[in-house]
Amino acid sequence: MSSNNRVFVSFVTLRRVVGVLGMALPVVVALWGFYFLGGIEIQSSISGYYGLRTRDDFVGILCVIAWFFFAYRGYERKDDIAGDLACLFALGVAFFPNDGQAWERVVHFASAAALFLVLSYFSLVLFTKSGPTRTPQKKIRNRIYRVCGVIMLVCIISIGLYSWLLDDTVVSRVNPVFWLESLMLWAFGISWFVKGETLLRDPPT
Repeated sequence: MSSNNRVFVSFVTLRRVVGVLGMALPVVVALWGFYFLGGIEIQSSISGYYGLRTRDDFVGILCVIAWFFFAYRGYERKDDIAGDLACLFALGVAFFPNDGQAWERVVHFASAAALFLVLSYFSLVLFTKSGPTRTPQKKIRNRIYRVCGVIMLVCIISIGLYSWLLDDTVVSRVNPVFWLESLMLWAFGISWFVKGETLLRDPPT
């Protein structure tokens, strides 16, 4: 295998890894939270696990994802800028707790919203770019990217509406923010997992 092919395979593998990490984050913190709380109890949000020792996983996974985006280089300058912004926002979520001082909470939540907006931009705009011809597999992949991007946008809007209108109501008993954040992470993970050519790979030329 040539050196260029090895680099390509490594980069494709990293895409798969970052997708798996995104999907694993809510599962890992929830299961570890069950252990520390001594029972099945979901926190109000994924960031709520920062107050438990599960913050080790929370911060660790976000730092790995941030490192990947810092190293990410796409086909155009806007790909690189999107990756750098995703890195910055992921670190903002990781290092500024949601239960800290007022300014830390602002940085945390603003970074979280901005991170998912950038991730939806990856799925909706960058991943759907195509060459002169599109294979049947690419057309299906583009549908998956668009669905994942729309899911992330809908979840961001839903969290905003919940925080504005329904917080501290009976709806809060089912912890909707946790489930909406988990859905966004799963959509992000699926999008990058597919981008890593694990599924629907183009036939060799």
